[in-house]
Amino acid sequence: MTERIAHSASRWPFWLRRGPCEIVAMALIGLGVVMLMQPLSLDLYSYSFVTILAGTLGFVIVSHFPD
Repeated sequence: MTERIAHSASRWPFWLRRGPCEIVAMALIGLGVVMLMQPLSLDLYSYSFVTILAGTLGFVIVSHFPD
């Protein structure tokens, strides 16, 4: 049974696996935090919450992807 699961996970493209997608989601969360803390642009500050939220939701979804 584990061979079947491993084989089905290996058919997924590389960019749809958990590792690369988690890195992108964490980078998006980090970018949102940087946008939240910077003192220069009100526009960046305004979109920081949306960016953090998108990264968090992306991380939750990606955590269900195969390894």
